[in-house]
Amino acid sequence: MTQAPARRPASRRRHDREIAALAVPAFGALVAEPLFVMADSAIVGHLGTAQLAGLGVASALLTTAVSVFVFLAYATTAAVARRVGAGDLQAAIRQGMDGIWLALLLGAAVIAITLPTAPALVDVFGASPTAAPYATTYLRISALGIPAMLVVLASTGVLRGLQDTKTPLYVAVAGFVANAALNAGLVYGAGLGIAGSAWGTVIAQCGMAAVYLGVVVRGARRHGASLRPDAAGIRASAQAGVPLLVRTLSLRAILMTATAVAARLGDADIAAHQIILSLWTLLAFALDAIAIAGQAIIGRFLGAGDTEGAREACRRMVQWGTAVGVVLGLLVIVARPVFLPLFTADPTVKDTALPALLVVALSQPICGVVFVLDGVLMGAGDGPYLAGAMLVTLAVFVPAALLVPVFGGGLTALWGAMTLMMTIRLLTLWLRTRSGRWLVTGPTR
Repeated sequence: MTQAPARRPASRRRHDREIAALAVPAFGALVAEPLFVMADSAIVGHLGTAQLAGLGVASALLTTAVSVFVFLAYATTAAVARRVGAGDLQAAIRQGMDGIWLALLLGAAVIAITLPTAPALVDVFGASPTAAPYATTYLRISALGIPAMLVVLASTGVLRGLQDTKTPLYVAVAGFVANAALNAGLVYGAGLGIAGSAWGTVIAQCGMAAVYLGVVVRGARRHGASLRPDAAGIRASAQAGVPLLVRTLSLRAILMTATAVAARLGDADIAAHQIILSLWTLLAFALDAIAIAGQAIIGRFLGAGDTEGAREACRRMVQWGTAVGVVLGLLVIVARPVFLPLFTADPTVKDTALPALLVVALSQPICGVVFVLDGVLMGAGDGPYLAGAMLVTLAVFVPAALLVPVFGGGLTALWGAMTLMMTIRLLTLWLRTRSGRWLVTGPTR
């Protein structure tokens, strides 16, 4: 009895060190990803408005295509971490190779679809006649880099499962620097225009994929893991990814519905919505970093058969998520008057955004817990439940969002519906973690 209080602080400190060691580099890598598009936009923007508009359409298509396959990172992280916890590094890396082979197959399929349909895809996204040729050019060239992008996702999952988030940070930063340099050189130095920007991104992504593959291959050779494709392993990786794909598509549908409703509210509302959504996404990176730590840590504990360690780590990460959410919410409240002028000088847009930003700020503690529990259940390999819970959330959110303009609500009401969405997610995830049904131990779920 006298030792228990001493053990709890020691255990909390151990969890804190481990969460920080995984989450901080993960946050840096997450922030580096959108910088690719920002660098491309800054360089292409000087070519002309039509080129920048074309880049915007093509980038939206590429981002959507790649984000759909984010399960390559999530599912691989959980599967590899379980085997790490079980002490079988050879099987862990073998599992990671299955995810990488799946990424290559999916990337080849995306190329086969994108190249012939690029003009039609650009047209569906509403590109103007002047911007469409640039968008098509950029999309067709950049599509050649999609297999590399997906390999990066899967390889990132392998390293996260191996409890390494520093290497992805280093690769992401190096990739950003290379991308910016290649874009500037090819767009202006070589005079290739928007095609140069696309080729620069493809080369940078292929370089990142090559570095990741080098790291994974060295690990495979060190532990005697096979590098050959295994049909059963690839099929298992795909099956584990399907529920997470459903979850991701449901979340994308929620965000698209919110944007569509904001567009119906008026120009000032959609402009303010885009500003708020960009901030919400940035805040999500900070919270997602803790979720990534959760995937790796929970998977390892369950692989080792340590359910009590998994519960304890979950509790501590929830505390982290709540605390970070409170801090982010306070920062949003304090920074509101400074943040908005960075994006607009229109007083109507500012007035529309200010109260909605307050709703976003107040919801951050909820978001913090949601992201953490999402990561915990992903780490446990509880994909089917996550898919079902997100479908329920989608079913609740869509009617609530569509009723906003019907009842004369504005952007603040829409972001109230977004907060309702996060609250539903909190409820479903909390019920699952409380039930203990996610605590399935062993090297595989």
